[in-house]
Amino acid sequence: MKKFFLAPSILSADFARLGEDTKKVIDAGADLIHFDVMDNHYVPNLTMGPMILESLRNYRIQAPIDVHLMVKPVDSLIPLFAKAGATFITFHPEATLHIERTLHLIKDHGCKAGLAINPATPLNVLEYILEKLDLILLMSVNPGFSNQSFLSSTFKKIREVRKIIDSNFSDILLEVDGGIKLENIGDIAFSGANVFVIGSGLFKYTNYELIIKKIRKELEYVHSRFIH
Repeated sequence: MKKFFLAPSILSADFARLGEDTKKVIDAGADLIHFDVMDNHYVPNLTMGPMILESLRNYRIQAPIDVHLMVKPVDSLIPLFAKAGATFITFHPEATLHIERTLHLIKDHGCKAGLAINPATPLNVLEYILEKLDLILLMSVNPGFSNQSFLSSTFKKIREVRKIIDSNFSDILLEVDGGIKLENIGDIAFSGANVFVIGSGLFKYTNYELIIKKIRKELEYVHSRFIH
């Protein structure tokens, strides 16, 4: 099993202190930042744009940033977020008419490409584009709002996608987003995920370092189960 990566979703951070809060979770041991973009069209909410991402980079946030585009249409925003400092750009297949063309657009702008799969979206969308992906994001809630409960049906989907990735000898990252917290992250990891988007399950605490240490302990236990 590959290394586990923690990706705090700053949608749950304190927006009055966004740069400071983002730096704190990185300093506390997070690996990358999950940056949720919602357009009040593809999903029923409105959040952050490229200017905020650029501001975080100007605040000297150097960690990788996964920009999760919950927008439709998607292609026109890709160059803007790439220029602003995105590392990964992840989009939903429903948001574009030509998935492969959008993946090429992301790569052409120097970013790694991810595809996000909603709870009711079938996995056959992966069949012909797997080799073009750096990341697969499985939504464990219906997108649009933070602080939702993890959908237990996601466990089956994680196992299925892990099998697809491993059977193709791929190093694609398998990310899960929605309702992740200390109490369930071990089971999610054991199902096959290796990147964990954690929002309110982290930001509701005042001591980020302590909760991240507890999460790492859970993940170390999962890793030991894989070894033995």
